[in-house]
Amino acid sequence: MSVLKKLSSCVREYKRPSLEAPIYVIGEVIFEALIPYTIALLVNEIKDGRGIDRILHYAWILLAMAVASLIFGYLAGISCAKASCGFAKNLRHDVFYQVQEFSFSNIDKFSSASLVTRLTTDIQNIQMAYMMIIRTAIRAPLNLVFSFAMAFYMGGSMAMIFLLVIPILGIGLYAVARVTMPLFKKGFPKYDALNESVEENIKGIRVVKSFVREDYENEKFHNASEDIRKIFTKAERILALNSPLMQMCMYSVMLFVLSVGSKTIIASNGAELDIGQFSTLLTYSFQILTSLMMLSMIFVMITFSAESAGRVCEVLDEKSTITNPEHPVMEVKDGSIDFEGVSFRYASHSERPVLENIDLHIRSGETIGIIGSTGSAKSSLVQLIPRLYDVSEGTVKVGGKDVRDYDLTTLRDSVAMVLQKNVLFSGTIAENIRWGDKNATDEEVKHVCMLAKADEFIDKMPDGYNTYIEQGGTNVSGGQKQRLCIARALLKKPKILIMDDSTSAVDTKTDALIRKAMKEYIPSTTKIIIAQRTSSVEDADRVIVMDNGTINAIGTSEELLRTNEIYREVYFSQNKQGHEEEPSVETKEVFA
Repeated sequence: MSVLKKLSSCVREYKRPSLEAPIYVIGEVIFEALIPYTIALLVNEIKDGRGIDRILHYAWILLAMAVASLIFGYLAGISCAKASCGFAKNLRHDVFYQVQEFSFSNIDKFSSASLVTRLTTDIQNIQMAYMMIIRTAIRAPLNLVFSFAMAFYMGGSMAMIFLLVIPILGIGLYAVARVTMPLFKKGFPKYDALNESVEENIKGIRVVKSFVREDYENEKFHNASEDIRKIFTKAERILALNSPLMQMCMYSVMLFVLSVGSKTIIASNGAELDIGQFSTLLTYSFQILTSLMMLSMIFVMITFSAESAGRVCEVLDEKSTITNPEHPVMEVKDGSIDFEGVSFRYASHSERPVLENIDLHIRSGETIGIIGSTGSAKSSLVQLIPRLYDVSEGTVKVGGKDVRDYDLTTLRDSVAMVLQKNVLFSGTIAENIRWGDKNATDEEVKHVCMLAKADEFIDKMPDGYNTYIEQGGTNVSGGQKQRLCIARALLKKPKILIMDDSTSAVDTKTDALIRKAMKEYIPSTTKIIIAQRTSSVEDADRVIVMDNGTINAIGTSEELLRTNEIYREVYFSQNKQGHEEEPSVETKEVFA
């Protein structure tokens, strides 16, 4: 019931066509039920030798009924299409908007491939089920009831055969559902695995080809596809029992009506059952069994889509782990940052924290470098600042206020991040840069690109700033992508700028020029630079050395060269000096 209630809320502005479709279906069914009765009257008129005027009278009535039934059917089809397509549109809207509200923790719970499957395949299944519910699921029972009533009226006790058939079908359909539902439950996650295989392959196609791993990827895709085939073939094989069950019941009824009806006509000489009644009874028999067949199809579709509905509602019911406070702070005073006793786990059941006992105070406008080995939790540390994750223990403050007290939009508008994995979106270069400020002028866009040293390659492109960026930025190099992302962040003019290893694909000279430009363009902005190269952080006001989720040391580059083994080891390795080599004169002076 909770699933139905959740899905029904997506009908919204399409309530009218959703209600009109069943009404039109009722009109269509009424005329369809009356047509065989009218034919029976016509047959009897012909048998009694009536004139052409009486025959034409009934012919015009039949024509009018057929046209009316056709019009009602057409209107029902139009209304059903509007309602089902609109319902699916609203459902996709709600699911997509729900995903936009998710925190990183929520997104980590669902894979991107799974979310794509739910937004496409699963919603398509639900749309088909909804379309059948508001039309076929109304038409089939009504047709069944009207046809049975008319069959009983025309054929008397012979119509009771249908009451024997319906329980047989009901028991059979229930047995089929009980077996197939668990199979569908197992099958749909396999779609997620298949989509994930495709998504991963397309994103990494250059790596696949460079390592000549096409055969391996083909085999992985084949295995995922084969898993889906096996599960759904098994389910469809069981569902296919519906058809022979229906055929058996249908032909049994037809055989009974033909044999008993013929015998009754001959025995009573048409007194108990005449030719007109008999022909009409056969027609109603066919309509009743057709309705039962429709009900079987509806049953299959609803059984198939029930798991899809549950998967979609799983997304809709997911509550974001990060929400606005009741009375949020709507202004960030400055770019100061304070970590007070912070520990952090990605999952509450994790054995040990990713970050532990972090105490750090950064003044507004400071330039802070962060360095450390892979897995030392550098990125995890900075993701707590714009509240992409919430701390497990302790407090993170920005501008003197706990980040959990801020309005999320206000906080994140004050923080710009150039992530380790740079992302560009489909669109022109100018459109991508304006993610930083959608109202920025062309001059402002060009200025930040100049600061990020992106103008050097943009000006060489045939369309300049109107050059189209392919999905994921596949038509620009890694260094170009990084510089475009830096320009985008600079356009935001944030109070805090976080650069997470965002110049790794840029040469050291360009890296230095970008840092110099940032210092001059946004001097009051707090700048946090995560880097693997010591040259990227050596002119920072302070450098933080991270090690295994803790702060190992804090100081200037010169201080750390004297006092910190981790920083010294990184510095020597990058300057091609081993521990056994004689330090240079400059290094000796640093240690003096």
